[in-house]
Amino acid sequence: MTKEIKILGTGCPKCQSMTGVVKEVISENNIDASIEKVEDIMEIMKFNVMTTPALVVDGVITIKGRVPSKDEVLVLLN
Repeated sequence: MTKEIKILGTGCPKCQSMTGVVKEVISENNIDASIEKVEDIMEIMKFNVMTTPALVVDGVITIKGRVPSKDEVLVLLN
């Protein structure tokens, strides 16, 4: 089943770092996932997130306000 991943952030360096980490984990582990970058502040606010970046996996906010490690992302996606 395809994981639905959303990365919430306005494009700041931390948001870009999180996107890179998530993409690396997905490609290195052949995980079936779709990634959507959400940069619209109104869309981000719908998730009730005040600190970015935030990682949403299958509709659940899993990480917010920091860049996760590759290991942490792998655990969340498995």
